Order: sequence, then C-alpha cells, then structure tokens
Amino acid sequence: MAEKETILKVEGMYKSFGMTKALKNAHIQLFRGEVHGLIGENGSGKSTLSSIVAGIQDCDEGTMEFKGQPYKPKDIFDAEEKGIAMVGQEQNTLEDTSVAENIFIGKEGRFLTGPIVSSRKMNAAAEKILSSLGLDKIRPEGRIGGYDFEQRKLVEIARALCDEPELLIIDETSTALSKYGREILYANINRLRDDNRAVLFISHDIQEIMTVCDCVTILRDGDIIRTIEKKDYDEHVMKQLMVGREVDEDYYRTDYDPRLTDEVALRADHIYTELLKDISLELHYGEILGIGGLTDCGMHELGQVLFGLQKPIAGEVKTGDGTLIRNSTVSLNKKIAYISKNRDKESLMIASTILENICLPSYNKIRKGFYISNSAERQFAEKCAEVLSVKMDNIRQNVMYLSGGNKQKVAVAKWLGTEADIYIFDCPTRGIDVGVQSDIYDLLEDLRKQKKAILMISEELPELIGMSDRILIMKDGKMAPPIDRSPDVTETTLIDYMI
Repeated sequence: MAEKETILKVEGMYKSFGMTKALKNAHIQLFRGEVHGLIGENGSGKSTLSSIVAGIQDCDEGTMEFKGQPYKPKDIFDAEEKGIAMVGQEQNTLEDTSVAENIFIGKEGRFLTGPIVSSRKMNAAAEKILSSLGLDKIRPEGRIGGYDFEQRKLVEIARALCDEPELLIIDETSTALSKYGREILYANINRLRDDNRAVLFISHDIQEIMTVCDCVTILRDGDIIRTIEKKDYDEHVMKQLMVGREVDEDYYRTDYDPRLTDEVALRADHIYTELLKDISLELHYGEILGIGGLTDCGMHELGQVLFGLQKPIAGEVKTGDGTLIRNSTVSLNKKIAYISKNRDKESLMIASTILENICLPSYNKIRKGFYISNSAERQFAEKCAEVLSVKMDNIRQNVMYLSGGNKQKVAVAKWLGTEADIYIFDCPTRGIDVGVQSDIYDLLEDLRKQKKAILMISEELPELIGMSDRILIMKDGKMAPPIDRSPDVTETTLIDYMI
C-alpha cells in the first residue's frame, strides 16, 4: 500500500480565551485523498482548531506545516491564497450585497476593468460556479439578504470552492442544510477526495461522520483523545471518548400519554404569506407540537408569523384568550418566547455579554422603578445560566467566545428568565453535541410537565418523533393532517408527507 502524503500537520497547539483553555497541546495530521472527521462536545476545541488553520485567529503556541512548508496565515484571505478554505457553522454573508460579491469577497481585483470592478464579469464568473454546483435558482446579481438561511449557506460553499482549495474545512455546515443541500455538499467533498485534495469535516452527527469520513479525531476539553480509522468505527465508543463517560442512548421521551390539557394557548387561522398557503393550527398548553418538513417548506417562516415577526398577507394569529398577535411586542407581553434557528444573527447579540443577553427581555422584572441594580442584574443572569449549566468563565464573558452549544443554552436561558408560557423553538438542537441535546430535551419535557405550550420546528425526523405529542408536516407552504404520538410513527411515515 502506497504511503499517504501529509498535507497538513499541526503540533503543540495551545489556545486560551481568558481562563478557558480551548486547546491544550493539540496535534493532528491530515493526508491527501482523505476526509478527516473531527468530533467532540461543544467547547471541546473543534472550531478553535479549525479557525486557527483557516487563518481566522492565531494560536498562543504551536506550529503548522501545509504541503511540507511552515504555515502561519495572516488572515482568512491569506489562508485561501495558500489553498485552505473554510465554511463555518453560523451565517457568514454580507446581507446588503449581491450573491456574486459574497462569492468573490476579497477577490474583486480579478474583475477590474481599469479602476472599476466589472459587475458583468463578476456575475458571469459567479454564475459559472453556481451552475457547476447545481445552484441555478440562486442568481449572482440577486441580493443575498433575499435568500433563505440554507441558500445563503450554499453561497458560502460556492465561495469556498471557487478557487478549488487543496484543503476544505467544513465546520458544522451540514446542520444548516436540507437533504438537497447536503447532497451538494457531499458530492463536492467526494470530488475533492477523488482529486487527491483533503477535507476536514466537523460534525456533531456521529452517523454522518461515520458515513462521510475516512477517519475521525476526537477532542475533549481541548485535548486530542484519539484518531480512529474507518475500519475501527464504533458509535458507542466514539460517544464515550467524546464525553469521557458512559452516554445514555435514550434521549427522547418514552411515554405515549395524551397531552396534558385541551386549553388552547395559540391559534393560527387561515394564514397566507408569499410562501404559506392557508395554514391553520392550534397549540395547547401541556403539549409539544412538532412542525417538520424540508427546509424550504415554510416551517421557519411559520415560526416568525406565530411570534409576530412577520405579518401575514391574510389570516390571523391569536392567543387562547383572543389577543391578536400583531407584532413581537404583543407576543412578549403575552409571555411568548421565540428561539430562532439563526442563533448568531437573530437569537443573540454575540458581541455582548452573557449577562446582557439573558437580561435583555426581562428588565421589567429586574428593575425597581427606573433603577436597575448591578447586583440584581448579575444575580438574575447567573440564576438563569445555572438552570442550563452554561459553561463560561463568568457571567460577563462575551457570547462570541462561547461554543455553539453554550450559545444555544444562553439563547434559551434568556427566555426562561421571562417565565414565558408559550415557547416557539426553531431547530432547538441545531449544531450542538449529544450532551447538550440531552439537556435541551430534558428542558422541553420539564416545560411540558409545567403545562407550558411548546411549538418545536425541526428538520430532524428522530427529534420530531421522539419529542412531539402531535406532528404537523409541511410541504410547499401547505400543512398535512396532524400525526398523533404513537410507537407506530416512523421516519417513513413523515417522509411520505414531506416528499
């Protein structure tokens, strides 16, 4: 068997954020013609390691070699010039610019006509890339803000692939994609492998890692634990190595009891938007109502309409007592919480502290008259963070420095602090590890037992089946009849309605 050719070597890498040691003497070796997986719990150091390789941040100590030469990129553009490109977990597009401008950001000089950047040449080049990826519905001249979360993520993939990188880093990107988007991603991963390039693939989904990757390195608390070859994959062992303990495989509810009350918490009547077509539903106190479908089915838009972030063309949303939800202010006053799928852009102020994020919707509770005491603010935020065991240096740490799972905990904690009665969760476990998933599911079940009303929008079929009292599947803006909780409901049952 021919000896494998090393493309990237990382040795003795350390990185700290305040008191948090994100990486401790990390070492990893990537080979040409391989897809190398990277897994670990939130906060294990996966994104820190990949962002250092991609030139997004510097390490405190350590060395890297790329294609046999010392490698220390000045920034992400320098890394791309050297042949390393990355697609991250969160949204990373410039909203008020075109698709083409997003694809070629930092590379505009190649389209100069004299001193002017030629939009015609840039659009033509972007169209060629989009077409090669099967993304003909995305127009190069279109404003990126006019596309949905998945389409914008596909534009990021196009940007990463536009110069055919020697090493492509995929950091939790697949969680933002539907089956269609994932097929595009996987096809290009396989193409790069076949071209003797390399891919570093980060995911929380162990089944996905086992399918896509030729080997996998496991991180825990900043330490490299082990690298496992594909022939030695064992899901249970991999989970144990990730968390450092035995993992309970049963995340989901085991009961099949009926919902706890028949009292209506929220009602939508004949909702129409550009995408939604005659949507009606009732959410009851004491139930988890699951909403599922493919990414572009309208379910995410429905969540925004129910919370009052988007006004329907026709139809109305009312609480059980008949209050019309005209906007999000009414929702807040009626103790409705909304946790968006787009965590960094819509759920959190990532440049602000954990304290500021948690306290923001609850200042009416914290203040005494017009006065807000620092100690009351701190105690309130610490109490909410403690409920979900947010892993942090302190309550005044900036949210941007938290792992994805801990960001999600903060996004949920800030709404728990409002003592809401109705919760709208849009993809509550997107991009978080098995341990945090279990915490979120426990929370959903606790809220249900408190007779709160929970609407859970999810792209994950096992999650819908495992947690919901009723499931409503959407397709092309329309809604199928409800599916009641039952041991007989399978993924095939749901797929038949979705496709």
